Amino acid sequence: MSKKQSAEAWLQQLTPEEYRVCRKKGTEAAFTGAYTDCKTPGVYRCKCCDTPLFNADTKYHSGSGWPSFWQAMDKTNIKETLDTSHGMRRVEVSCAACDAHLGHVFEDGPQPTGLRYCINSISLKLDPDTDS
Repeated sequence: MSKKQSAEAWLQQLTPEEYRVCRKKGTEAAFTGAYTDCKTPGVYRCKCCDTPLFNADTKYHSGSGWPSFWQAMDKTNIKETLDTSHGMRRVEVSCAACDAHLGHVFEDGPQPTGLRYCINSISLKLDPDTDS
């Protein structure tokens, strides 16, 4: 699967809602995502390019309505960019490999990192741990 591709190619690969969130920096409605309350062990990968992003061991229930993680698997797989849209100042999180919009990261998470990666379920796909 190509990591960088044209909008037309993404439109063929993704559903309209996946495209809206992942490629156009949209947001799924709170408490509607498939992984919001998921407790399955495994690795959460980028929906668009399969890059490993978060381990289920770092997932926690933040009450925000989106899957939350306190740490990325590999910081080099995540790109952080200042986002001042909607009159807010926050940090957007994208897949470093394909630029898919994932969500935002906030500094109000649990220890040991104090981070809350607030991620759209639709931007992820879970690769379940079959050894559990």
